[in-house]
Amino acid sequence: MDSHQLYLTSWLKKRFKNKWIKAVVILLASVCLFIVGLYISIYLGLFGELPSKKDLSSIKQEQATQLLDQHERLIGKYYIYDRQPVAFEDFPQHLINALVATEDSRFYKHDGIDNMSLIRVFVKNLIFQDKSAGGGSTITLQLAKNLYGREDYMLFSMLINKFKESIIAKRLEAIYIKEEILTLYLNTVPFSDNTYGIESASLKFFNKSAKELSITEAATLVGTLKANTYFNPRTHAERSKKRRNVVLHQMVNNGYLSKDSLNFYTTQDLKLDYHSFNHDLGIAPYFREEVKQQLEAILDSIKTPEGKFYNLYKDGLVVHTTLDVTMQSMAEAAMKEHLTKLQSDFEASYGNNSPWNLSSEVLKSAITNLPIVKQYKEQGLTDAQLMDSLRIKRPVALFDWNDNIIRNVSILDSLKHYLKFLNIGMLSIEPSTGAVRTYIGGIDYRYFKYDHISQSERQVGSTFKPFVYTAAIEDGLKPCTYFALDKITYTDYDDWTPTNSGNAEQDPYINYTLEKALSNSVNTISVKVLNEVGIAKVLEQAKKLGISKELPNEPSLALGTAEINLGELTGAYASYVNKSRAVKPYYITKIEDKYGNVIASFEPKVSRKEAYSQYTRQVMLEMMKSTVDRGTASRLRNTYGLTNAIAGKTGTTQNNKDGWFVGLTPNLVTVTWVGNDNHSVGFKTTRMGQGANSALPIFAKFYQKLNRSDEFSAITKAKFENASEDVLKDLDCKPTKRDGFIKRLFKKRNKQKKFN
Repeated sequence: MDSHQLYLTSWLKKRFKNKWIKAVVILLASVCLFIVGLYISIYLGLFGELPSKKDLSSIKQEQATQLLDQHERLIGKYYIYDRQPVAFEDFPQHLINALVATEDSRFYKHDGIDNMSLIRVFVKNLIFQDKSAGGGSTITLQLAKNLYGREDYMLFSMLINKFKESIIAKRLEAIYIKEEILTLYLNTVPFSDNTYGIESASLKFFNKSAKELSITEAATLVGTLKANTYFNPRTHAERSKKRRNVVLHQMVNNGYLSKDSLNFYTTQDLKLDYHSFNHDLGIAPYFREEVKQQLEAILDSIKTPEGKFYNLYKDGLVVHTTLDVTMQSMAEAAMKEHLTKLQSDFEASYGNNSPWNLSSEVLKSAITNLPIVKQYKEQGLTDAQLMDSLRIKRPVALFDWNDNIIRNVSILDSLKHYLKFLNIGMLSIEPSTGAVRTYIGGIDYRYFKYDHISQSERQVGSTFKPFVYTAAIEDGLKPCTYFALDKITYTDYDDWTPTNSGNAEQDPYINYTLEKALSNSVNTISVKVLNEVGIAKVLEQAKKLGISKELPNEPSLALGTAEINLGELTGAYASYVNKSRAVKPYYITKIEDKYGNVIASFEPKVSRKEAYSQYTRQVMLEMMKSTVDRGTASRLRNTYGLTNAIAGKTGTTQNNKDGWFVGLTPNLVTVTWVGNDNHSVGFKTTRMGQGANSALPIFAKFYQKLNRSDEFSAITKAKFENASEDVLKDLDCKPTKRDGFIKRLFKKRNKQKKFN
């Protein structure tokens, strides 16, 4: 042993005789042993099994199912975590630069653990309690946390979780190259509004794919990673802008952005194009819900290559649908424009004697049918106690056309509020296939879950009359057959006497052709036509048109007292512009797995058989063109100025409960219904409630918007085929004629007869 070693040994012996130094050394050694022991125990899995390199090499993240329209534009998603992965090649370089500059400037220099940063954190954060020192976390460490989360270990949670993440980070760096780690990170990191991954965040906040993000947009999203709620650009715009500018400065400091451009970018306004994919919000919520119901049934019969069933919310499926997002937005805008005014007129027409008035029998009945009322009665509450309970107020978000509001209201207030609203069902399909292009099941899915397309059946009123006339012409009745306007009492049906609205029946000696009668929706003649052809043949014709429901076997069928699903009605009407073949509306064209493999595909459901002859179809189409040009739907021309090739039919039901309009164009069939969810509440007047006033304007405004876009020229500029010479010849007659003197002399007024 040389002199230096002897000196050191002597020095240590002297120092260890000092009990304080000895205690500190023992303490430090104990801490080191504890940390080493803790690390080894974590590594061995005593605090939970760590993912192996094999596990990490096949990372499977839950992914949202995407719903695309016919042009592959995103409509919505089904998810537990809103995550939508993309490849590294789809990340713009300025996005990568912003991320690295802000979150981990030494990312390309370390192997998952940045020891220099950890030392800084240990000294500043743990020893000096400087919370501004940061966490010393690398992108790889953050990825480990994003993938596997953190658990609560009480006193040493932070240390244990950090050790676990460091082990996982080391393994990740050993398996993946830096680009792959960045890809995994950007596809899993949580952004604001419960959004996971850069693609989902980009679509939500800027309505564009991540590859299209500008420098300022990329910096905005990267800036939210520090605290995605605190820097949420939707709720804290100014705060988010300041954070964005910090990111831009970091890009300059790390050489990713020139100093000269900094002022240009930092002075730009924060502009969002926010699109929520929350199921209750966004475009076509009723359509998305209907597709979800169909998907759940479809996926019950399809298995993955591993033999497992697909999970709609986790497996990253891509569902291609028939909807057209642009058309859908136009339809929704048209609906809002019209119903906002119609709702105001509807409420004003009732004044103080409305069905939602507290003294109204309608409201009293609605109260009785409330589930909470039934519960209260089972609990033995008296009527007085029950009403007191219904009057307890609480803050509630209420629907309103002008602006949704939060008010202190009771259950009773809420019931009265919602009882007054008119609702809608609107469906547009491609007639040759049944492909659904627009779908509005109600006015606002957040507050009105009931879908008036898939769930509802309402009386269809005069929209059923074309089916009666179709059966009659198919049975041989000539289009120029004349029927008198006069009323008839059918004695075998409780002396039922159908009447006409307006002034049409003032002259009982006037006779109309079928075309005139249908285009003016004359009730008395429709019943007479039904009587002529027979109810049985009309019922059979309806079945051929795809109407599956058993319809009433009685004369009132001619006036549309049958309740029919809107989707079936639309598919039946499509036959008039689809070579006499009915269709079934369909929604999904194909489903792909997350790798792009088609796991299911669907074809249009078009009837193989003609429901009636081509002669009948052309006659009916000419009649319904007259409805638009000269009949009950003529306001399409003279009020809304539409010059498109359009045929159609209006409809109004008993006591003005339902307003309908069917619009036929060569390449699009649209059916619109407007009414109250409560069957007891109708329009105050026929003038307001008739289909021409309540439902037709939505179609008109929708087509006005289509006409302004060259994108839809194939629809708006399409022309009907020319009717055959035989059809034109058979329709070539005077629309009306008056009985001669002798016939008038001997004609009985208010005739009575039995129905055939």
